[in-house]
Amino acid sequence: MELSRRDFAGVATCAICAAAGLVPADAQAQATSGTQTTGLTRKLLSSMDGPVPGYVTIVAQVEIEPGVLVGRHTHPGIESGYVIEGAIDLPIEGQPTRSLKPGDGFQVPPETPHAGAKNGDMKTKIVSTYVVEKGKPLASPA
Repeated sequence: MELSRRDFAGVATCAICAAAGLVPADAQAQATSGTQTTGLTRKLLSSMDGPVPGYVTIVAQVEIEPGVLVGRHTHPGIESGYVIEGAIDLPIEGQPTRSLKPGDGFQVPPETPHAGAKNGDMKTKIVSTYVVEKGKPLASPA
């Protein structure tokens, strides 16, 4: 499934994992809402309840095709990410824009608008962990 630039909320789940019952239904539904756009995909790697009641932890692989811009959005919790491949500029409200490359990590505070731009001429791959309020959309436009 492709990630919507508008609401950054579409996550593709592993069909085998879902069929085997390894993807909690509520986390899967939380992470797969929204319209689709080409050039952005997210694959759900794992999810579980916690670390405290009312929250869910979701790990996803994000792939951004060259030239695709990620629109401003927020999450109902923290996002921690790690760039595996490629590069991307990450503007986070209230912070200077960071130019990230493989090996760089980042964190986005809860409900803080951020986006993604200038990912260069190659695909960018990121693994992100979201610790977000259960039952809320993974992301909302900002």
